[in-house]
Amino acid sequence: MKKLDIKNTNSKGFTLIELIIVTVILGILATVAAPRMLGTIGGAETAAEKAVVAALRSAVEDYALEKFMMEGRYEYPPDPFTLVEVTGYVGTGSNVNGLNDGDWWAVPDGDQGLLIKHRRNNDSVYGWSYFSGDFTDRPSDDRGVNIGKSAEGFPGMDGNCLENCD
Repeated sequence: MKKLDIKNTNSKGFTLIELIIVTVILGILATVAAPRMLGTIGGAETAAEKAVVAALRSAVEDYALEKFMMEGRYEYPPDPFTLVEVTGYVGTGSNVNGLNDGDWWAVPDGDQGLLIKHRRNNDSVYGWSYFSGDFTDRPSDDRGVNIGKSAEGFPGMDGNCLENCD
């Protein structure tokens, strides 16, 4: 009688069916998780913008209050970026070139006004208005219009999308 060669059938690998099932499950998880992750990134950008704008507003008000205490009149700086160091600030002027995601800049918008802009990672550009001049002609009222705030006849842009809006 011949002896049969019996091979060891205890293989240590995955079958094709098991690999396909795992791939399908990972695909479903990625489909569910990707929109949530993108929403989180957008929320983080919005929160960062709010923090920068709040810092600029606070610095401008502190500057005006200090001027009031020293000179008896409120005065606002022509460019709020001179008071706060903002990561990604590239300058003020209409000739700012080579803007990247995350950059901040300001564009002159009329007499004593600025349009503060920020480019998000999805290439959309958001803007806030700023006016440093004496907004009213009233004798005891020498207020400017703070960043993104509006006053009679002056448009306020509190983080409105300006370009590449979805």
